[in-house]
This record gives sequence, structure tokens and C-alpha cells, in this order.
Amino acid sequence: MKLMIASDLHGSAYFTRKLMEACQAERPSKLLLLGDLLYHGPRNALPRDYDCMAAADMLNAARDSILAVRGNCDCEVDQMVLQFPIMADYALLEWDGLTLYATHGHLWNEDCLPPMAPGTVLLNGHFHVPACVQHDGYLYLNPGSVSIPKDGSVGSYLVLEDGVFTWKDMEGVAYKTHDTRQ
Repeated sequence: MKLMIASDLHGSAYFTRKLMEACQAERPSKLLLLGDLLYHGPRNALPRDYDCMAAADMLNAARDSILAVRGNCDCEVDQMVLQFPIMADYALLEWDGLTLYATHGHLWNEDCLPPMAPGTVLLNGHFHVPACVQHDGYLYLNPGSVSIPKDGSVGSYLVLEDGVFTWKDMEGVAYKTHDTRQ
């Protein structure tokens, strides 16, 4: 089973469309969204083709395959236009033999660990920079930002398949992998 992981769309109709196109090409069992779906937030510039309702419409069309957690820019008003739950601060998933702790990153992150069992994969967005750090007891991963990449990174998402995490740019080109089976 394939899991696609993305974060920080920030209301960009352009990049939400790119993500939905990538999702059609990847054909994952589920799309896990790590928050900040519709609003850009006061610290970010407007992303390309900022249109929250168009982004919401595209996400709602895929609602049956989406799992999501709340980002620091997500609120009750966003939930009113989205047809899948987004208000949980975290999700704990068993996937592909791995325990995944999915959260946005503004509450729980690499520097402020949530309560989790040894061997857990901590997934979060928020920082807009792709990351992969093996720590003693857990693996930390960040897919980067779909619409507002920072620190010289490119818009990206993650794919988990057969124990391998693969970072891909918004054109679907793989640029980094991490094999959890080694």
C-alpha cells in the first residue's frame, strides 16, 4: 500500500492542482495532509494563485482518500468548507509495518517531542523544509511545503511504499529516499 504525504498548501489553487495531479499519477491508498491547507498565515506571502475555495473544492473531491491533521493556520472556519476532518492535532497510524506520528509541527516536532513509542516515525510539516533525521529511538521526517518552500528547497511531497520514503518535487521527480528496512 502506498501513502502520499504533503503539507502546507496554504490555499494555493495552483499547487493544490499540482498535488492532485501528482496524487492521480501516484495512485496512493491514502493522502496524508499535515496541515495549513487553506490559509496562508500572516508570516507568509500569498502563494501562487491564492484561492482558498478552489483549493477546498479540489481537496473535497478527494475527501474519501484524505487523512489530515490541523496546522497552525487551520481553524474552525476552514473545517466548515472542508468535507473531511482536519481539526485533530495529531494522528497515530500503523502503515507498512511502521508507526507514524503525524502532526503539523507547531506543537510537536523534532525539538519538542510528543509522547511516542521507540521506533516511531515523527512526521511534520510547518517548517517548509524537507528533512530526514535518524535519531536514537525515532525517525524524523518533513515532506517540505507544497506551495511555499523555504531555505532553497523546492515544493515537494513524500511517498511511503514498501518501507521506503521518497521525496518528490511537484513534477513527481524523486530527489531523495530513506529506506526504513536497513
